[in-house]
Amino acid sequence: MTSVLLVCLGNICRSPMAEGALRQAAAARGLDLLIDSAGTGGWHAGDPPDARAMATARAHGVDISGLRGRVVQPEDFRRFDLIVALDRANLRDLRAVEPYDSTAQLSLLLDHVPGRTGQSVADPYTGDLDDFALTWAEVSVAAEGLLDWIETT
Repeated sequence: MTSVLLVCLGNICRSPMAEGALRQAAAARGLDLLIDSAGTGGWHAGDPPDARAMATARAHGVDISGLRGRVVQPEDFRRFDLIVALDRANLRDLRAVEPYDSTAQLSLLLDHVPGRTGQSVADPYTGDLDDFALTWAEVSVAAEGLLDWIETT
């Protein structure tokens, strides 16, 4: 079973929405994946996703209310096949803490969308519901692209 960890900064906006979008897309394709999310910072460890993230996901038929923020751990680099950062800063932070015995392949989420390689998913945290809708659109299309890549690899 392929395992995917989606990572942003606080694990309350982008990565939980990406986890929900990826779970939804994988279920629609009948794929059995281990999917989780985490943050590089611990400010929101144990917290549920941002209310705006939950509302946005719910509007698309996805319930992320049971998710809780957590921090990336060294064992994640051996537990997950793919660790997918939502932005360049978090990818850089992941590479900085990647253990020598890591077996995970690191990438940016939008690397899996044609024409978006190297780009970051929009961070909606300081915005409004329109910003969360934009982020949902980005993580949804990227989830499909990531699944295409998984299926052909």
